[in-house]
Amino acid sequence: MRKRVKVGNITLGDGNIYVQSMLKKPAHDIEANVKQALELQEAGCEIIRAAVPEVKDAKLIYELKQALKIPVVADIHFEYKIALESVNAGADKIRLNPGNLEPHEREIVARECQKREIPIRIGINAGSLEKDLLQKHGVCAEALVESALRSAKMLEDIGFCDIALSVKASDVKMTIDAYRLLHKKCEYPLHLGVTEAGTKRLGILKSAVGIGSLLCDGIGDTIRVSLTDEPIEEIYAALDILKAAGKGKGAEIISCPTCGRTKIDIIKLANEIETLVTGIKKPIKIAVMGCAVNGPGEAREADIGIAAGDGSAVLFKKSKIICRITEENMLDTLKKEIEEMI
Repeated sequence: MRKRVKVGNITLGDGNIYVQSMLKKPAHDIEANVKQALELQEAGCEIIRAAVPEVKDAKLIYELKQALKIPVVADIHFEYKIALESVNAGADKIRLNPGNLEPHEREIVARECQKREIPIRIGINAGSLEKDLLQKHGVCAEALVESALRSAKMLEDIGFCDIALSVKASDVKMTIDAYRLLHKKCEYPLHLGVTEAGTKRLGILKSAVGIGSLLCDGIGDTIRVSLTDEPIEEIYAALDILKAAGKGKGAEIISCPTCGRTKIDIIKLANEIETLVTGIKKPIKIAVMGCAVNGPGEAREADIGIAAGDGSAVLFKKSKIICRITEENMLDTLKKEIEEMI
């Protein structure tokens, strides 16, 4: 049983997987950050994280709280006064490694967070492991986990247990191994991610392998796809990974890769349908198949779909053929049927 940790209006450990992203505008540009945050919220982001590099930048947290309906996390590194100011500004969670603070500073922050029921996420990265762990283990999954549990104990020793953990590496296998080991050793909620995953194409692939493997294992409470790209791309990728792992929300397209039997442009049609269903929140599987003979059977798990023939297609629901439609009417007919279903 995972420990439950409340973050604003959501609860980590409640069985849901929450999508997170991080703002990428300079902290002093409040208007740009609020605009970006609102776009992310609209796209499906459920937790927003913002870097707070200086005490004065904590006002960004306040402005985000005024504008958003979703929780706001303040990302702090070495200065405990920034953490305190972010708490005062209304942060729903603090991302902070307690080992970066002096013992008395750590206790001050923990007491203030405890008083306001604000959790702390301890984020361990392979690139910033403690020297003694590097000497003992080198850079590996065991070192990441030992560092995370050591940091958690620093807070536990002063009576603070509203904790979430992450153990990220840019190496996908190391990341998977670390989270699997940490999942066995603690009951705290886990934030999943492959750090420094790279640009959009490779970053999504690495994140899909790393995060997706762990989700299929039943591991993880929040996820972030870290891309060297616009943060909204992180949300789109995260939502797709959740769908692929069977944990998603919204419409999912099942489409055949096409072959020599295909008589119409399935690639074009599948892309048009994918655009059509963007934004649908209800879980629904839609199939786009290129063979009218085998299509309904191959996509029998779909809620609705079409299987194309020569200039026409059959419309089916749960593998049962409903009617035949012309190529010109495929998109409009499918759109109407989907709207009725949802």
